[in-house]
Parts: sequence; C-alpha cells; structure tokens
Amino acid sequence: MPQSGPQVPFGAVYFRKSNPPREDWERDYGIAAEDGLNVFRYWFMWSAIERAPDSYDWEEYDRQLDMAADNGIKTIIAILLHAAPDWAVRKYAHGRQMTWDGTPLPSLMGPSAATGGFAGNSGGAGTLTLNCPEVREQARKFMVALAERYKGHAGFWGYDVWNECNYSPDVDFNPFTKARYREWLRAKYGDLETLSRAWYRYSYAEWDDIEPPARTAPYPENLDWLAFKRDDYYDQMQWKIDTIRAIDQDCLIAAHGVSGAITDMASRGCDDWLAASKVEAYGFTWIAARKGNQPWRNFHGVDLTRCASRGKPFWHAERQGGPLWIQPQVVGRDKEDGRVAEPEDIRVWTMTSFSGGARGIMNLRYRPLLDGPLFGAFGSYGMDGSRTPRSDMASAMAKWANDQAQKPVMAARPVGGDIGILIAPETQQWAYLLNYQGQFDTYPAAMWGAYRGFFDNGLQPDWVHIDDMDSYDALYAPYPIMLTREHARRLAAWVETGGTLISEACPGYFGDRGKVGTVQPNNGLDVLFGARESEVEFMPDIGDRIRFTHDGLTLTGGGFLQSYTLASGEARGAFTDGRLAMVENTHGDGRTLLIGTHPSVGYYRDEAETGRQFFARMFAFTGRTQHARADNPLIQVRIHEGDGRTYAWFLNPTRQTQSGRVVFGRGAVTPGTVHWAGDGAAFDGETFSLPPRDAFVVELT
Repeated sequence: MPQSGPQVPFGAVYFRKSNPPREDWERDYGIAAEDGLNVFRYWFMWSAIERAPDSYDWEEYDRQLDMAADNGIKTIIAILLHAAPDWAVRKYAHGRQMTWDGTPLPSLMGPSAATGGFAGNSGGAGTLTLNCPEVREQARKFMVALAERYKGHAGFWGYDVWNECNYSPDVDFNPFTKARYREWLRAKYGDLETLSRAWYRYSYAEWDDIEPPARTAPYPENLDWLAFKRDDYYDQMQWKIDTIRAIDQDCLIAAHGVSGAITDMASRGCDDWLAASKVEAYGFTWIAARKGNQPWRNFHGVDLTRCASRGKPFWHAERQGGPLWIQPQVVGRDKEDGRVAEPEDIRVWTMTSFSGGARGIMNLRYRPLLDGPLFGAFGSYGMDGSRTPRSDMASAMAKWANDQAQKPVMAARPVGGDIGILIAPETQQWAYLLNYQGQFDTYPAAMWGAYRGFFDNGLQPDWVHIDDMDSYDALYAPYPIMLTREHARRLAAWVETGGTLISEACPGYFGDRGKVGTVQPNNGLDVLFGARESEVEFMPDIGDRIRFTHDGLTLTGGGFLQSYTLASGEARGAFTDGRLAMVENTHGDGRTLLIGTHPSVGYYRDEAETGRQFFARMFAFTGRTQHARADNPLIQVRIHEGDGRTYAWFLNPTRQTQSGRVVFGRGAVTPGTVHWAGDGAAFDGETFSLPPRDAFVVELT
C-alpha cells in the first residue's frame, strides 16, 4: 500500500459513534494491538460531528486517533457526508434528494451505525444533494475542518472518500440536479434540435422543458439519464478528493465498492473501474452472509475488484467476521451458507482474498453493534469485546501476513487471467432498461454463468472492461446485445490483429442509442463472425427450453435464440430443430466463434456437467495454456509473480480434505519455501493434499 502503511493492512471498522461503549475503548485497542491488528477505519459521520451549524464535536474522534497512535494502529477516516445533520435537513430542505414524484428523502437511522442522519433508499449518496450550492458549501467547510484537524496526526493514515460507491436508482429528481442535468445535455448535444432528434422528442422549446425520465424504459433519454447520474455522482467523489488534497497532499486517498459491477453498474453506479481510477488504493465489501458462501461467488468478488483496480493495490475493505441474524438476505439459507461464521470460514475467506490479489483485510466490525437490527452481526470479537475463536484465527492470519518472511509473497501479484470475460458498460445499461419491466435477470445470469463455467474448470477468468481488451488475446462475451458502432469497430480490429473472440447470441443487436440494426449481426459484425442472422427469438422466460449440440454434447441455452446462415464461416453446432447455432470464422489474424444462444445462462441455472465441459472446450478453442490445471475441480490454484519469483496459492474451500494432481503451464516445478501450510497439507511438485477450508502457499522453482 502507498503512503507509508503497514506491510499488509489488517484490521476492522471500530468506532461508529454509538458503539462500542466508551468504557471499553482502551482495553479494545490494547487487545487489537496484541492480536496484530494494524489498521482501524472509523465512520466520521457528518451528522455525528457537526451537531449545530459550524459547531463541531471532535472529542470522541480525537480520542480514537490518540489511542490508535498509542497502540501503533493506523486510522482510515471514512468520510460519510451521506449521513447528514438533522439541522441541515431542516435548513436545506430544498436540497433534499427526491424521487421522480417530488418526494424528498427523509432522515432515518442508519442500521450499520445505529446513528441518525441516513436516507434509507439513497444508497451511498445521502439525504442531501451536493448539487445544492448551500449544502456543498456546508459540507466543504466540514471536510476542510476535518482535514486540517488530523493532518499529520501520528495515528492517521488516510481517507476512504466513498463508502461502498453506489447511489439509488430512484433519485435524484431535485431541481438542483435537474438543472445540472440540463447543463450536461447542453454540453453533449449543443442545441435543442440535435437533442430532439436523438430523443425522438420534437417539441422542446426551451432547455427547461426537459425533465429526467420518470419511467425506466429502453429509450435514448434513459441512456442519457443513466450516463448523467454516473458522471454527476462521480464528479462529487472527485470534488471530495480535491477538497481533501487541497489541505493534505501526503495522506492516502482510498475508496471501496461492493464488487457490484455485474448487477448494479448501470442502475446504482457500481462502476468499480471508474471508482478505482480516482484513488490510490481501492477495496471491496464482500460478505458471504449477504452474497452466498459458494466458492465461485467469493472469488468473483475479489477477481472483479482486482481487474477494476488495474494494477493498483486493493484490499478486502469489509470482510465478514461473525454471524448475521434475521436479515432478509439470509432467510431460508443453510446455517453453513455464511450465516454463522466459523474460524475456518475466517481463514478460507481471508486466503481467498489474498490468493486473488488483495493486499489488505478489514473486518466490517471489530465487535458487533449492541443496537438496531444489525445487533450481534459480523464482529470477530464478542459482544463484550472479548476474544473468540474467530478473532484468534484473524489474529493468527494478521501476524502471519505481516511477518517479514511473507514480504516477498505479499509483494507478488496474480498473473493475468487464463481468459477474459468482456464487460461493455453500454451492454449492461441497455439490458437494465430492456429487462426492467419484465424483471428478467438474463444479464447477470449470463455474466456469472460464464465466470462460473470457467471457474469450475479451475481456470482464472478475468473481468475485462472493453477499454482494457488490448491487454488480452482471448475474450468471451456472454451477453453482448448492445454495442456502439465504435466498440464494434474496435472488436473487429482486435480480432483482425490476432485476438480470439467467443461471443454468445445477438452481438451488437442494439447499436448506438439502442437502435436495432437492419442487418444482424449489427455494425459490420456479420463480417467479423462470417454469418448473418436467419431468425431470432426474444423469449428469456422460456429460454431454458433451448437446446443445441456441439461436438457430441447436448447443451442448454438460455436468454435469446439467434440462428444463422453462413457467409465466410463454418458450421460448428446446431439447435435440436436443425437450425444453425454455432459458427466459427477467421478474420485477419484472429478467430471468432459465434453461439446463437446463451449457454452461460443455461449453466448458471442448471449447473449441468455438460455445461462445465462446454466451457472447458471454449477455453481449448482459444489455444491458450492454462496457468495451473488441477484434476480436482473443487480446488483453486492461483499463480502470483513478483521480483523474479513465482508462487502457487492452493485453496480448498470445501469441508473435506481434497487431493489431486496439478500441471503448471510453465512446465515441471520443484516446491521451494512453504509460506502457509494447513494441518496435513502436502505438495511434492505434482500431487497435493489440502485440509478443509484451508490453503497451501509455496514458492515454485
């Protein structure tokens, strides 16, 4: 991590104003330091500090920083402007965020802090809009006072400028934000006539006639609204960074998201690539109790953040350390599905994140809250702050990660993925708008199904933003139904220079502004794939009935169906009714494979063995050599490199001992220094044995 931090930041969120009890603070800090924790993050909630206009109560926060310094713990200050003072909600009532019908957001209790000033459905954006000049100025003065107060403090390290980067799809229709939206449109289109033609709205007489769309639907105006909201909220993020940097040029600037780009990049602004681009260190919240404890899900969270960070250091900013009670995300799930965290869970979750490239771990509670609906949740330590078997496990891992013997291991980084899964933001935007009324989940099912299809074959799939595709030579596009003309051109050029592209059905069916092409595949992609559409069926509700064959496998499709007639390509598969389903083509120095349905959706839904075999064949089509191939599909092996050294991380997320053989893409290896070996773990260079929910980390020579 930059800015003179510890070797591996390992800690928790400690102080949230209402909790923990004041009489426990000194003891808790002493225990944390003894247990090897070196970082705490505190929520510096605007609502808890500026208790009256320009009147700040820093006393308890000062005490936290002083105790941190006394115990050798560094502090990350999480700036929570979205916790707005109640007096400000009254004084700046005209600056409250609004829903489409003009309803202003209320000031509510925040369940994650048991403290007031939060807006329940605003995501990470808050009750008040920073587009209101008076609100922005009051918030600026608060941040300036904060930065001036703690600059250079011995217990201070840096800022987390946006907690779980996201906002609500239901806001902001406040007049101040509408005015900013019109300015954004004027800058994009220049004049009303151009905008009117683009939107198919022909009676705008003044810019003030323009209103944000009140209905979520697949039209150009909705695309612009989504793009504006992203730009607006991320401009606010940049404003916070600039405000802090004007005071303190030496501190760390960080933020963290929720690894939500697959489901919520379009609707909630969970653009991990954009967020990470603005900070020096990025992170992610990933909680098995809320997301599900399947190994592929836990790896997905870290893999997505690694790819979005684009080489910057990142950490698991909020990792579960204890149970979660009676919350809607856990109802009906098995106890072992993350609902009750055991010490072995702490170990395997931590090692999963390390093996995926995270270089810091923070528990989202040091000890549980004693108030509100999240009582008892997530803390490694007990309700009274006492040690538990879970905290003992976290302590052991914190001390291990920060031992000097692990310095070269933690300095190494994961190699690039075996294959890339293509992400085009406009595709998700259009999928969100197109599927909103029917509430189809085809897009995330396709993306996750492709990831899991490769993951279940022991491959490392990378999430590849379309702007980063030149760093890869093999890409899989699970649901590319909308592509701009420029992105279609770039994909064709990438293949022409040697790339291998595997695409599922309807690539670029919708072009710029969501317009359907009269020739399919659209925007010249028919030439790239060597085929043209014969027939198309958009029936995702019964997409599970689609069947096609490929080299002796009968496979389940999903989502849409697109059949083809050949041009320059060759047939590689058929639907069971005989229509052409798969086409292989050579384009310049590269190759393509077009699949006329979404087998990723099929695999996500049915987890069939034939689906897993299909994704193994898709990887084989690329001609690439797998970094590490284990014959036991329940094991993950990740390769890290750094300073001329290579390390293998073996992960067994199951509750049984697992064994098998592994072949490395680099050839035969000899085990070198062992950095982590669970009880009974063994590896001789070819065969391995791994204990349950444990790992093995070894240098390869």
